[in-house]
Amino acid sequence: MTQDRNLDIVRSVADLRARVKYWRDQGLSVAMVPTMGALHQGHLSLVRAGLDVADRVVASVFVNPTQFGPNEDLSRYPRQEAKDAELLDGAGCHLLFAPKVEEMYPDGFATTVSVKGVSQPLEGAFRPGHFDGVATVVSKLLLQCLPDFALFGEKDWQQLAVIRRLVRDLDLPVKIVGIPTVREADGLALSSRNAYLSDEDRAIAPALYKALVSVAEGVRQGGSAEELCHRAAADLIAAGFASVDYIDMRDADSMAKLRSLDRPARILVAARLGTTRLIDNIGVEP
Repeated sequence: MTQDRNLDIVRSVADLRARVKYWRDQGLSVAMVPTMGALHQGHLSLVRAGLDVADRVVASVFVNPTQFGPNEDLSRYPRQEAKDAELLDGAGCHLLFAPKVEEMYPDGFATTVSVKGVSQPLEGAFRPGHFDGVATVVSKLLLQCLPDFALFGEKDWQQLAVIRRLVRDLDLPVKIVGIPTVREADGLALSSRNAYLSDEDRAIAPALYKALVSVAEGVRQGGSAEELCHRAAADLIAAGFASVDYIDMRDADSMAKLRSLDRPARILVAARLGTTRLIDNIGVEP
């Protein structure tokens, strides 16, 4: 166990469990914020929300190799533990769990958690195996820490839906809390991948949120979701995006495709801008 200002850092499951047990023995509640590091204000909003619901907050920083595809940016993904620890400390986090890959996936590791249905469309179709990696590592983190609450950002809405389903299906004793997306003044959702954007691409990027808002407003007015999404995809290409993987309206819980707004829904988008793939979503109610 090492010390960084007021924030303790642990790297083993045994040390994580010992600290949580120490808190439990004092009657304290615990919230967990799983992250892959490269922290920004969106992540810190999760920590602050954790302080609102629990006595102690644990954040994890682990760049999970099993959720990256063979052509994805695992090697490029920013790693800045010292800066992340400083940010967590400033936000009031009590403990950072920063394991090595060997701690999470020791020799002989052979188990994968797969969540059917909700994980299959959209990101699941474009990133095969991604949600198996997410579900496996989140299952491990929740079982390692056994927090009362676990907080995730709504920007990765499909991921949040997958996690909610696995927690329900496996009867894990934790309440999953979704926290609204934090945005720049021009609407761009905060993301660790925004650091990859050139100045020119950064000026174009807010078109992603504008496209979501346009579809949501059109659907609320009775427009066809399919037609609105098709038009929004064309608008993104015209704005300077290289390609659009998807923009679609889905059931907010199951991710099933919706033709009409007859239940809570999300408009979700993934598009490529320069060398960066951006995702975002917004909610729309009947």
